[in-house]
Amino acid sequence: MINQVELVIFDCDGVLVDSEPIAVRAHSAVLTELGWPLSEEEVIERFVGRSTKSINELIESQLGPELTAEAERRFHRLHTEAVDTELTIVDGIVEALDAITLPTCVASSGSHEKMRHTLGRTGLYSRFEGRIFSATQVAHGKPAPDLFLYAAEQMGIEPARCAVVEDSRFGVQAARAAGMRAFGYAGGLTPAQWLEGPGTVVFDDMRQLSTLLDQLVRSGFEAAGAGGNS
Repeated sequence: MINQVELVIFDCDGVLVDSEPIAVRAHSAVLTELGWPLSEEEVIERFVGRSTKSINELIESQLGPELTAEAERRFHRLHTEAVDTELTIVDGIVEALDAITLPTCVASSGSHEKMRHTLGRTGLYSRFEGRIFSATQVAHGKPAPDLFLYAAEQMGIEPARCAVVEDSRFGVQAARAAGMRAFGYAGGLTPAQWLEGPGTVVFDDMRQLSTLLDQLVRSGFEAAGAGGNS
């Protein structure tokens, strides 16, 4: 008998707020300027879903510590400016959140400062205040399961009773490693095939999420998988 879902854990960037295009564009521009030319497609493949610490480790292996620090400063400036002028919510997320009756929280590779900024700018912060967790609070970021396990522990829910909503390959890998159901949102930058895998429902319209969760609660994960695009 499959455990009932008691908690829905949301990633932030690309799931709640449409910030991934901003971050990808900024990383591509900054790193190319500093001597590591990466296209936006390459940034998506290497960086999306990873923590800042993990990204900086990758950058340092290419550019060294001094240019990595400079890259972080330039990225922060560009990202902040773009968030203030062009950030929007993910299409359909408000409808999804309004329809979900289960407890929810956020577990993101971004810092608390970044989430206060992005969720605050889009009016979503108050929906999750007090239930927001960052990769800065655990030893290892995604694709390690640490962050999702930490969020479940803080919320008092067993991992097997959690469902994770993610938009990145590293995010769904982390959810699977944590023993949680994964819902891979393919309506953003990540190709659907990168999200597919065991225990994962792939979908491309955030308005479908509450229906998919309802199917999971009513009939178990197999029935929910049959209703998605997995």
